Parts: sequence; C-alpha cells; structure tokens
Amino acid sequence: MKQNLILTIASLLSILLLTCHLADDIVHGFEKGGLSNLNAVPVLVVWLYATLFLSERRWGYVILLVGSLLAAGMPVIHLMGKGVGGDFAKSSGAFFFIWTLLALGVLGLFSFILSVRGLWSLRRGQPR
Repeated sequence: MKQNLILTIASLLSILLLTCHLADDIVHGFEKGGLSNLNAVPVLVVWLYATLFLSERRWGYVILLVGSLLAAGMPVIHLMGKGVGGDFAKSSGAFFFIWTLLALGVLGLFSFILSVRGLWSLRRGQPR
C-alpha cells in the first residue's frame, strides 16, 4: 500500500475520531456546549482539505503534520492532572471516550511519522 494512501486513511480516521471525541467532551461536561466549540469546524475543514486535495504537496504534509500533533496531544491533555479514572471511568460512555483518546494518540503519532517521511521525500526529490 502506498504511504500517501495510508496517511490519507489515518488522517480521515483521526478527523472522525476527533469529532466524536469533541462531542463526547461536551456530553461528559469537559467542554461547555456552546458556540466556542464551533472553532473546531474551520480547523477540521482545513485538515480535511489538506488530506483530500493537498496530498503529496509540501503544504499538505505540513497541515497533516500539525493535525497529527493535535490528535496525538488529545490523550496528553486529558490524562494530565486528575486524568479520566475514578468515578468517570465507571460512568456510561467512559469506555468509548477513553478508547477514542488512545486511538487518537496512536493515529496521531503514526500520521506524524508518515508526514515527516513525506516531507523528507519531497526534500530529497524522491518519487512518491
């Protein structure tokens, strides 16, 4: 399978999981459900555009690199401080919330590696 196809699939999955995670944040009270949550929409649209239309281009790789860091940072942000254990872990929907965090971390790091490799191949002038 081509590296860029794998990066596209990983980025699309990350976008999907990030939207599920944001919805879960609102449902569980980690985020207030308000207009401020709509700030994520333009960010996700740029990430989606880069994934689908800027693949194999320098700006596409840069945007995917930033998006992958965003995805990889979700578990770090939530697991700092109190974390998500205790009473929350016993609540309804906690399994999906925590699984989404872990999946975002894995996909984010994986996409980061593929984005760096893509940028590196452009720098070296190798065929993609």
